[in-house]
Amino acid sequence: MEKWLVGVDLGGTTTKFAFLNTYGEILHKWEIPTDTNNKGKNIIINIAKSIDEKLEELDQPKEKLAGVGMGAPGPVDMSKGIIYEAVNLGWESNYPLKDLLEVETNLPAIIDNDANCAALGEMWKGAGNGSKDTICVTLGTGVGGGIIANGQIVHGVKGAGGEIGHITVVPENGAPCNCGKTGCLETVASATGVVRLAKEAMNSTDLPSVLREKISSSENITSKDIFDAAKDNDELALKVVDQLGFYLGLALANLGNAMNPENIVIGGGVSKAGDILLDHVKGYFKKFAFPTVAASTSLAIASLGNDAGVIGAAWLVKTLK
Repeated sequence: MEKWLVGVDLGGTTTKFAFLNTYGEILHKWEIPTDTNNKGKNIIINIAKSIDEKLEELDQPKEKLAGVGMGAPGPVDMSKGIIYEAVNLGWESNYPLKDLLEVETNLPAIIDNDANCAALGEMWKGAGNGSKDTICVTLGTGVGGGIIANGQIVHGVKGAGGEIGHITVVPENGAPCNCGKTGCLETVASATGVVRLAKEAMNSTDLPSVLREKISSSENITSKDIFDAAKDNDELALKVVDQLGFYLGLALANLGNAMNPENIVIGGGVSKAGDILLDHVKGYFKKFAFPTVAASTSLAIASLGNDAGVIGAAWLVKTLK
């Protein structure tokens, strides 16, 4: 019997699932709401129930599944199978996620950070092109990341390896970050960070912009609005995109100098801007990277979208002994 891999991408609002074959091809995928009530006690129960219901729907036995891999939003200790903290889920510190997942699903389980899983997904089946040396940065509500060296995720001693969003890029007078520091990459490269850069540019320059009209009409602007305006050669929007490119290019160049990866993959909602973002980042990356790194490391937009997390989580199952 050909075994299936189960990939689970656990989010604060939605939990995504997929059954994949051992080649990383998604056979079935679905999602359920994440129930964070009662300190998140129902989350793992609901995940196990959903897997069983999908098997019943497909008329497949439990023995069809090789195991379950999960990406969770927080720093993870893979050796102990715990998540150190997941405030958005209501879980207590040092939550025994792996053990609970195995008990409820009756399957071998393995867990990692969700951004790490997205990186593994892009490495395996996405823009990482199978490279064993890949860095993935996700630009969304926050900025996450995963660093893969010689085919292995870099976790660090407390599971906080790959916290790309908290590289300091504005050393003086930077905006406060949710982590407690100031000037983190997340404050200037996340979706909210890009909007803040635009509002600062409006206040500090007289550059004409359609964005000013939106603000004066009491409309909320989004990062998409900014990139759309930049594509139409809006002066202020172009200034903001270039500023974003500077910060992100600087951070990725420093990571590149430390790791010399084959690929750096940029994902998350902000990455949907495509070439106008990538071109600015590439320019500053080449400026700040060590020449050998600049010549040997390629930058690309992520290709898997919302499937990256479940594919990377399924990859984890392949590592189970």
